[in-house]
Amino acid sequence: MLKRSRYSKAEIYEIFQRFHADNPEPKGELNYVNAFTLLVAVVLSAQATDVGVNRATRHLFEIADTPEKMVALGEDRLREEIRTIGLYKNKAKNVILLSQQLIRDHGGDVPENREALENLAGVGRKTANVVLNIYFGHPTIAVDTHLFRLGNRLGLAPGKTPLDVEKAMEKTVPKEFALHAHHWLILHGRYICKARKPECRRCLIYDLCKSPEKEKFDAVPEIALRTRALVDKESAA
Repeated sequence: MLKRSRYSKAEIYEIFQRFHADNPEPKGELNYVNAFTLLVAVVLSAQATDVGVNRATRHLFEIADTPEKMVALGEDRLREEIRTIGLYKNKAKNVILLSQQLIRDHGGDVPENREALENLAGVGRKTANVVLNIYFGHPTIAVDTHLFRLGNRLGLAPGKTPLDVEKAMEKTVPKEFALHAHHWLILHGRYICKARKPECRRCLIYDLCKSPEKEKFDAVPEIALRTRALVDKESAA
């Protein structure tokens, strides 16, 4: 296990420059209509795909987009709405409980505070960080399996636990890129630097990557050259 990043500050800065140049305003892939539905969607997404959650919540959020409506819906009906999602019985129980907590302790509003969020049923640090980042605009780092893998595989922010990687990322990521950092890395891990086999030919940071798992090519992939040129152009401007 590495104890520190494999990259210099300049290299880290260029990595995030490229992510920014390629996708200046990355978005999470869960559908939501307000802070409450975002919180519910993230709770439901544990050990499930965003696509599967979006499919299940399309109708749910039409009929229960507030804690009050969710409690009125009831646990049995909620289970029916989300039964296609893994662990749906326990998740339904937690969603009803957290809805009751929001009504009782926060006037029905989702709190803009990590500790208060983590006190809600079914809400851990990662879920709290996602809500704080996406809805409230805090520069939090939500470490899911993709980001944990990248932190260690790339040697960008290594750590033995998700919290270790989160803390390392907070120290590593340049402040101007902190708001979107976890989105860029999650999307990169989900679609490019995949768990079983990274698709290095599609990697926009290929020439900067210091992972031992990097596939060796005779030439730098076109996507990396194109993104590097875009960064140079933006810097010159």
